[in-house]
Amino acid sequence: MSKSIDQRSVDAIRILSADAIQKANSGHPGLPLGAAPAAYTLWAKVMNHNPKNPKWENRDRFILSGGHGSMLLYSLLHLFGYGLTIEDLSNFRQLGSLTPGHPEYRHTTGVEATTGPLGAGMAMAVGMAMAEKHLAATFNREDFPVVDHYTYVLGGDGCMMEGISYEAFSLAGTLGLSKLIVLYDSNDISIEGGTNIAFRESVMKRFEAFGFQTLRVEDGTDLEAIQAAIEEAKADTTRPSMIEIKTKIGAGCPAKEGKASAHGEPLGVENVAALRQNLGWESETPFEVPADIYDNYAAIAAKKAEVEEAWNALFSAYREKYPEMAALWDQYHDESNAAFLEQDDEFWNLFDSPQATRNVSGKMINYMKDKIPNLFGGSADLAPSTKTYMNDAGDFSKETPEGRNLHFGVRELSMAAIGNGICLHGGLRPYVSTFFVFSDYVKPMARLSALMQIPLTYVLTHDSIGVGEDGPTHEPIEQLAMLRALPNFYAFRPADARETAAAWCFATNSTRIPTALILSRQNLPQLDGSGKGALKGGYILADSTKATPDALLIATGSEVQLAVEAREKLLADGIDARVVSMPCMDLFNDQPAEYKEQVLPSAVTVRVGVEALTSFGWERYIGLTGKFVGMTGFGASGPGGKLFEYFGITTDAVVAAVKEQL
Repeated sequence: MSKSIDQRSVDAIRILSADAIQKANSGHPGLPLGAAPAAYTLWAKVMNHNPKNPKWENRDRFILSGGHGSMLLYSLLHLFGYGLTIEDLSNFRQLGSLTPGHPEYRHTTGVEATTGPLGAGMAMAVGMAMAEKHLAATFNREDFPVVDHYTYVLGGDGCMMEGISYEAFSLAGTLGLSKLIVLYDSNDISIEGGTNIAFRESVMKRFEAFGFQTLRVEDGTDLEAIQAAIEEAKADTTRPSMIEIKTKIGAGCPAKEGKASAHGEPLGVENVAALRQNLGWESETPFEVPADIYDNYAAIAAKKAEVEEAWNALFSAYREKYPEMAALWDQYHDESNAAFLEQDDEFWNLFDSPQATRNVSGKMINYMKDKIPNLFGGSADLAPSTKTYMNDAGDFSKETPEGRNLHFGVRELSMAAIGNGICLHGGLRPYVSTFFVFSDYVKPMARLSALMQIPLTYVLTHDSIGVGEDGPTHEPIEQLAMLRALPNFYAFRPADARETAAAWCFATNSTRIPTALILSRQNLPQLDGSGKGALKGGYILADSTKATPDALLIATGSEVQLAVEAREKLLADGIDARVVSMPCMDLFNDQPAEYKEQVLPSAVTVRVGVEALTSFGWERYIGLTGKFVGMTGFGASGPGGKLFEYFGITTDAVVAAVKEQL
């Protein structure tokens, strides 16, 4: 019996995927072969998207959480006309190609999120669904559902095993994200063999406990059953949905179907030929797809474009009827809507007395919230401590999706991924928050923020041994070095209110760089000379009277005041030092060589770095002969002030470090 055009279109995904992986001699054919029917059904029969305008605001989002199966997505993007060519597919996994090993946001048109770390895509999808729900509550009016789209995420057993998915889906159920639909490619196989060696739970029951609608498709090749399940999921307007689709890994390849070896290695030339024969594929030539299949995809894409045209007409009428909402929409979608902050004198001068920088940041958030209406964020159950709550802005919940304060619960890892998803969705300026020491839990998703070049802001408080009595488990030591090591991730550790203003000014105006604000628990004085110089990352806070200083004192955060006090003591002894505040090493490194030489003249070799954290990475500024005043091990439990004395992070220690070099 001849195959339908839909079935042959599914086979095209399989063949292209197998050919690309075989040519590269690298990749993961198992997922594309098994999940092709579900992916085709979703993209062709259900999902609203327009290849001619991949950034249409009201498109449905699709995230391939099992990013190792990237050829599934690349085949879809090629066949639907998103711009990927056959040559692109044939260059799969090659240097500089548009088809890298795992999908990369910004790199390949149509890729909504960078995926690969299993489970991350699941959590980012939750963030996208949260963004949709909030924006719909903000902008929709009767008969004008201008924000009305779904978020679909596809992943397998590995995504379900990772703890991040537990965290994220627990929150999704709590929030009633009814436009989140999870497609579970359930094939009972992982790299080491059958999943029963390590994974025997009932995933369906777990999702029921989360508060999801749960559906099951017994035959993952049954296109009608898959479509019916997705439509049933969409019909539930109170709960997110999970559809378990029973598939066979490596489906269609006789020697590999259902076997662990199908997961992460090419099928082999003979097995690709056997796949063709088994599917009844009419061409032996690699990457050759019959014209009628291309015509089918083009016809579907043309109908998808009509959906956007209808939305455009709706949105045009919305603009006419609600001009104030249209203006707000434009403000939400304007990446430069915080540009005013740099010239806002009130913002830069909110404090004149000693304050903890976490308190300073809290007041700034509440100052900005009325001027940047799409500021949207919260913490991992720590808002009273991290000072990240926006007063009178409401709480985002199932019942009140218009609220702007997010409650992530004690879920740091998924919080960061969800923040990424909110960023990726567009229209909102999100921030997330926890204690700085717990950036260890946050880091994998912060790395994705940096890799995707999205400007998520991380508010990380309790920045040093100043935490005090909570002891070494809560006192960060190596965490700032870790964040500084991340490419395209800028960590600010401000010394006072004006430097905190600089950090927020940078963060809210960033378009491609995620930012961390590393903030103190203890009060810090407002320093003479601080201010917009911090926007260069490092600057001269208190200068020597000499053209060439006798010494350079370089410090961050709460230790800048120690450097200032040390300079005064040194001056009394006839040693004329310069104090350089270095709130953001990454930003300082971006400055022209002339500026960096002006601030840190190479002729001055007597240098002291001061930071109540590890010395790792400071060599670039203090050299091999400079001294460091900071931590060499973990902290201790006791009053913060006493800990600074106990560990020798004092003004006298800075003075001694200079004199030792002289």
